[in-house]
Amino acid sequence: MATDVSTVTFSIESESGDVDEVTIPAGLVDLLAEGDQSSAETVGDIALLSFASRAHHLVHHGEGADEELEAQEAAAMELFEERFGVSYAEATGHHH
Repeated sequence: MATDVSTVTFSIESESGDVDEVTIPAGLVDLLAEGDQSSAETVGDIALLSFASRAHHLVHHGEGADEELEAQEAAAMELFEERFGVSYAEATGHHH
């Protein structure tokens, strides 16, 4: 790993108390922030975007999505729209 790049570590905790940490280059977090968004908000946005993207891929581009997976993807899309104020399709330009 490049030693001249500073990093920032975020803690993630679930409602059940599971805990993990993720370390990310600090400059990358700053680069991806929108406006005066905090680093934690930026990481949260990217986490939800990543989950929505993965769910979308599994349902629409994977093989054999079942009803449970489709329900999970629909819930992710609702949460996406609540957080960002636009649908996943509008945000990404990827419509089905």
